[in-house]
Amino acid sequence: MHDLQAEGRTALKVRMWRTLLSVALSVWVLDVTTKIWAVNYLSHRGAVKIIGTIFQLNFVRNSGAAFSFAPGATILLSFFGILVLAGILHYAQSLTSKGWAVVFGLVMGGILGNLSDRIFREPGLLRGHVIDWMQLPHWPIFNIADCAIVTAAILSMLLTIRNIAPIQRNTPTI
Repeated sequence: MHDLQAEGRTALKVRMWRTLLSVALSVWVLDVTTKIWAVNYLSHRGAVKIIGTIFQLNFVRNSGAAFSFAPGATILLSFFGILVLAGILHYAQSLTSKGWAVVFGLVMGGILGNLSDRIFREPGLLRGHVIDWMQLPHWPIFNIADCAIVTAAILSMLLTIRNIAPIQRNTPTI
């Protein structure tokens, strides 16, 4: 009986990892691809109105975080992203549901997308500016990575409201 339970737990872990990594990879590839497109087609022009002033494409290089937070702290933001990635990899083995695997994958993909910019773009290693290109009124200009992270936050709230714990806690048995 224990072998069957162990086999079931192993299969569940494999499914969770597969979900998490496929979501993360999809977000990362989409983010990098759209940023390449934005650099090539938006960097040398003004705002492109898609739906009047409600939704525009507007290219910026962001040295900080959302809402112009910490514009000179790119290295700190890079290290924070790396720490969060390490935390995701550590706790991913204890995920309790596919929903939380999606949440972790969205966050991981979003961090990888913005961290790729911070590592590989000017002005240099861990100080590169993030490419942002989508704009809504009264909101900071953002990218696909940012969308993924916000979506993860919303999904995590919904899972929490439904009382679905993110990770399995090992409780001692008597």
